[in-house]
Amino acid sequence: MEHEQIERINELARKKKTVGLTEAELEEQAALRAQYLKEFRANMEDTLRRVRVEQADGTWKPLVRKDKMN
Repeated sequence: MEHEQIERINELARKKKTVGLTEAELEEQAALRAQYLKEFRANMEDTLRRVRVEQADGTWKPLVRKDKMN
């Protein structure tokens, strides 16, 4: 995500707290937030895929994703 897009998210958040947002601005804010979260999650998953945990016997094993809780 570009720095300008993050600045725009922050600008809209500040404006929402002070004077409120128009319908178009609310839609823009929702779209920017969704894009930010999508990219954040992808980066976090990529980071976690690279993590290795040392076992008691000295070997290294990757993290294993647990099934989602019901």
